[in-house]
Amino acid sequence: MCTEQKIMELTTREEPVSIDELHAVYDKLEPVGLGFMLGQWRGGCFNTGHRGEAMLEQLNWCGKRFHATDDVDPILCNVDGGDAVASDVMGKASLRMVEYRGVVTATMVYDNHPIFDHFKQVSSDLVLGVMDSKGDATPLYFYLSRQR
Repeated sequence: MCTEQKIMELTTREEPVSIDELHAVYDKLEPVGLGFMLGQWRGGCFNTGHRGEAMLEQLNWCGKRFHATDDVDPILCNVDGGDAVASDVMGKASLRMVEYRGVVTATMVYDNHPIFDHFKQVSSDLVLGVMDSKGDATPLYFYLSRQR
């Protein structure tokens, strides 16, 4: 099974996905540069039991928008009619190259929170993301697919 198929299988798994399994997949992926992340991405979470999954579901989170390296909407939410609208609940963010798990990769840095979203490439239109938040014992894993 290729990595993209593995990611898709993990997104639909009913039983919880272990953080160790997601770390193993993440660690095998290639890092990405800042320019790779520009544009709008549709997103979803894995069922790991992380408290952030419920919070994102309450917000009706559907992705992220990277206008430029210093202009990122970290929380896009579905609203009536299906349009993705930027939420100000987490403020804005920027993109930087940051080391995580021994590799430097494109990372979204929240402006007002000690939170970092690290990205690695699954394919040209799919990334695996991991939210590393100060104070959380485990990270929140999510995926993003590029919107054309």
